[in-house]
Formats: sequence, C-alpha cells, structure tokens
Amino acid sequence: MAIKNKFPVSMGDVFAHGAFVVSEVEPVRDFDKSAPGRPVQQVDKESGLPVWSVSVLDADPEARRADKTVSVKFAVSHQPVPPEAVQGLPFRPVEFEGLTVTPYVNESGGRPRVAYSFRASAMRAPAGQRPAPGKNQEAA
Repeated sequence: MAIKNKFPVSMGDVFAHGAFVVSEVEPVRDFDKSAPGRPVQQVDKESGLPVWSVSVLDADPEARRADKTVSVKFAVSHQPVPPEAVQGLPFRPVEFEGLTVTPYVNESGGRPRVAYSFRASAMRAPAGQRPAPGKNQEAA
C-alpha cells in the first residue's frame, strides 16, 4: 500500500473555511526523557529535528466542538513564527505548507474514535492578508 503512516493533504482539504492561530508556538515535551524541573524537547524520529506545536482554530461553522481546535506540529530546526495579526480580527489567519495527516484510534473518553494528527513544514499568512498597522507600518 502506498500510504504508510502519514499522507499529504491540502490546506483546503483540512481547513476548507480557513484556520486561525490561537496559541503561541511551543516546544513539544518528550515525556519519556523529561524529568521534574528538566524538560526535554521531543525530536522527530524521521528527521531528528526538534518538534514544535501550535493550537489552531478551524473556522468551519459546522465543526463539532471537540474538533474545533486542533494542534499542528512542525519538525523544524528553529521555532516557527506565526503570521502577523490582522486588523479587526481577534486571531491570526494562517495557511500551512507541507501539511500531512496521520489518522489514529483515540480510545480516551470511553468510546474509541478515529482522530487525526497534523504536521506541517511551515506556516504563513493567507494570500492577500493585510497585517495590522504596527511600528513600521502606517494605518490605511
């Protein structure tokens, strides 16, 4: 079979109504190697690069409550930087590059269900997005 573990998907396949960054980008903790007071960042098994995570709000108005916010992980050498804020919006719109999905069975919460793990190679502002005015920008 051609699909081994994770498979590539387009931004529109996963976030057809768009997505918004709702957290800071944080290192993913390796719980097996960490000790109290000595956190260790998780390393990607394939690339050996550190793993980072950001929480993302799915803008689909029909998404189930449990599926409204998801984590997207990155295996990259440096902490990814979210897009700039957009004037008039409470969250930062985002698009992901190199998006992949890994389905798995989540058995927590009573009944088993299919869940998804998302990875991306990078994130950027959606095409046509205008950042909020800042120190180096003038208000329109």
